[in-house]
Amino acid sequence: MQRLIDQFGATRIESDTLAAFLERPGTAVLLLAGDPVQFPEGLDVAVVLPELRSALSADFAIGVVAPDSQDAVARRYGSQRWPSLIVLRDGQYVTTLAGMHDWTDYLKLVEAALAMPVSRAPTIGIPVVSANASTHCH
Repeated sequence: MQRLIDQFGATRIESDTLAAFLERPGTAVLLLAGDPVQFPEGLDVAVVLPELRSALSADFAIGVVAPDSQDAVARRYGSQRWPSLIVLRDGQYVTTLAGMHDWTDYLKLVEAALAMPVSRAPTIGIPVVSANASTHCH
């Protein structure tokens, strides 16, 4: 994880620094690596992430979520699996890519994620609908 920060300009994210990171314009990818003993593929994702960015000539910031902040960040974005990459654009949720993938598949998944529009994070909750909405339950 430190290699991502030292060699690839990633930012270490704590619960209290996430808001400042999200204020940056553009695309960002948060890495939730999980416990390396329980989820050793999290280290693989950390190695592959800058290679994916380079191979796709993509311009996205990388945020490495600190171990003690991973549960809070995962809850915020509805992530339930480690490792995960949470893709954001202009501070808004786009999608989550969970697990480690074969190189070709990963390239396709990341490329597709970077092209997706922002959306609602799959967190627990009920969407709020206006009382004046034109659709009704039957």
